[in-house]
Amino acid sequence: MTDVSTICRRARAASRSLATIDTAGKDRALRAMAAGLRAHAQKVLEANARDLEAARARGTSGALLDRLALDAGRLEQMASAVEQVASLPDPVGTVLSDTKRDDGLRIRRVRVPLGVVAMVYEARPNVTAEASALCLKSGNAVVLRGGSEAAHSNAAIVSVLADALERESLPRDAVQALPPGDRSMVRDLVQQTETVDLVIPRGGEALIAFVRENAHVPVIAHAKGVCHLYLDAGADAEAAVRLAVNGKLQRPGVCNAIECLLVDASDAARLLPPVAKALLAGGCELRGCERTRALVPEAVPARDDDWGREYIDRILAVRVVDGIDGALEHVARFGSGHTEAICTKDTARADRWRREIDAACVVVNASTRFHDGGELGLGAEIGIATSKLHWRGAMGLEALTTFQWRVDGDGQTRG
Repeated sequence: MTDVSTICRRARAASRSLATIDTAGKDRALRAMAAGLRAHAQKVLEANARDLEAARARGTSGALLDRLALDAGRLEQMASAVEQVASLPDPVGTVLSDTKRDDGLRIRRVRVPLGVVAMVYEARPNVTAEASALCLKSGNAVVLRGGSEAAHSNAAIVSVLADALERESLPRDAVQALPPGDRSMVRDLVQQTETVDLVIPRGGEALIAFVRENAHVPVIAHAKGVCHLYLDAGADAEAAVRLAVNGKLQRPGVCNAIECLLVDASDAARLLPPVAKALLAGGCELRGCERTRALVPEAVPARDDDWGREYIDRILAVRVVDGIDGALEHVARFGSGHTEAICTKDTARADRWRREIDAACVVVNASTRFHDGGELGLGAEIGIATSKLHWRGAMGLEALTTFQWRVDGDGQTRG
């Protein structure tokens, strides 16, 4: 039986060692991890094939299979992502402020690692490599707990990464994984207050709820992505088609894909039919309100539970609303705080969207798919946080640090 507390204590010890490793040492280890993934590609792909076979036997949806699947190209992307992390600036040691008092006391605020990060997630074996790389570069040890659907893939990847760390004389325990399947181990993990500094859950609603309800350590939730695209009156129809198709169909199984299209009633007759035609041609099922179906007969009737639903599939809810007020009200009620986009030519309404939307990322005249660490200039990301403390949105290296006050004197005392 796996002893969660023992694994976390080993991670804590590894994190203390990592705090002494300079940037060059961490980067060498990251490049060794990338080389290991390439050298052992066949091992990882064979493990992934076992996971895919089991997933298909369970009747897993096509979108979820896409999240799980690895091939030579995706494995190379994984290795390249690890190398990219090595090329990024090291946040550890960055001086955020530096002041000197009249009495000569120097006060600095400096970025330091969090310590031990616990990552609880589902599917996506690439998360295993990217989370490990980001934690290592930011000086943190990581304890990974992936889902049972990717058990063989994750075990193979962790083995490759840990071997690479050991070859570079870094602590193997800096990257560890709990076996999947036993939810009680997740409960134990998120209650390790003496050894774990932060828990990041990334997955479905049930997983996020379980972690939040049971955690005794701080949690940054990466909850569902119920992202909206609102087509404003007067919007460019061609742009509306591009944003809707890219936002929904480029990768339907990701959290920054749109799950609901909102259209201003005053211009729906012009905007909605060409957008719907393009989506239907791409194999997307539309679930629309009555006003939507009057313009798009192919849409099936939407039910109450279609609003605020994350499909992770080629399905899109469509609602005709009464102007930007109706769109803002809908998003406030059904949005998940992830990413919200507007397609508009009106600068005043664009400004209202920016001011009044409560989400980690607000987008004007661009695809929701840009809310991604790589696209935002962060390099690889550990996920997209929908909570507000201590980070929000795409989480890169900086988000995996905290700060430390450093006070230097020459014998000053406080009066």
